[in-house]
Amino acid sequence: MKKNPAQRKPRPPFPKQHQVSPGLESELRPKPRFQAPDYRPAGKLDRRVALITGGDSGIGRAVALLFAREGARLAINFLPEEQADADLTCREAEKRGARCIALPGDLTQAGFCEELVENTVEEYGALDILVSNAAHQLRKDSMEELSDEEMRRTFDTNVYAYMRLVRAALPHMAAGSVIIATSSETGILGSEKLPDYSASKGAINAFTKSLALALIPRGIRVNAIAPGPVWTPLNPSDAGLPADRVARFGESSPMGRPAQPEELAPAYVFLASNADSSYITGTVLQVMGGETSGG
Repeated sequence: MKKNPAQRKPRPPFPKQHQVSPGLESELRPKPRFQAPDYRPAGKLDRRVALITGGDSGIGRAVALLFAREGARLAINFLPEEQADADLTCREAEKRGARCIALPGDLTQAGFCEELVENTVEEYGALDILVSNAAHQLRKDSMEELSDEEMRRTFDTNVYAYMRLVRAALPHMAAGSVIIATSSETGILGSEKLPDYSASKGAINAFTKSLALALIPRGIRVNAIAPGPVWTPLNPSDAGLPADRVARFGESSPMGRPAQPEELAPAYVFLASNADSSYITGTVLQVMGGETSGG
């Protein structure tokens, strides 16, 4: 009997490892899978312009590559320390015939979200798809460890950047444009060790729903995707996650492993494609490996 492809994905235990934040995909063992060899493109995003934050690695890289295969033109944002990963993402996109520009910078810095949108529009003359995907997290053993500085950094990166990007993008977005945010299962289920991160993802869900309602008259759809555990640099570079727990990352999920980025990316194509999801707005699509919730 032929083996289920999902059973061929890497499973913990992984090598014990840790990285300094923000981490690099090139240093992860095993390497996250982003190529999606079983995916079959159909020109669903032909000539569309997509801006993807956190597009250098992890989910963002996999999304960029599938968007490229669907015919989109890309702008990816990342921190300057992640330039090596971003260069690889753009090279892989260009191999697939897509244009890709790399726009490094910190989304928490005043005015940068606006600059990022303007640079994208200046390059391509349009902006059709905004994917707010970059995130920050840091596990804590207790609420007493949660500082004001850490709360600000989490919300600045995860929530306020999303809002500022939307505010900057909307003047350039016509009917048929799409906004997608990366949420998390923690925004639905909560997480004992990630109170601020979970709260920020819950805020993303609420903002997405509110924005979706407001933009229906303009013909712009807004949705979020809530992944379960995914094998990306985000967790191995979490200072609150020791190397021995990185080795077991995702083993408690119903599937017994974390998702690979290539398993998340098709959901972003689905929500970005007006051919597939023109009647879907204001939803938080759960891609949680069997974890169930009505959230």
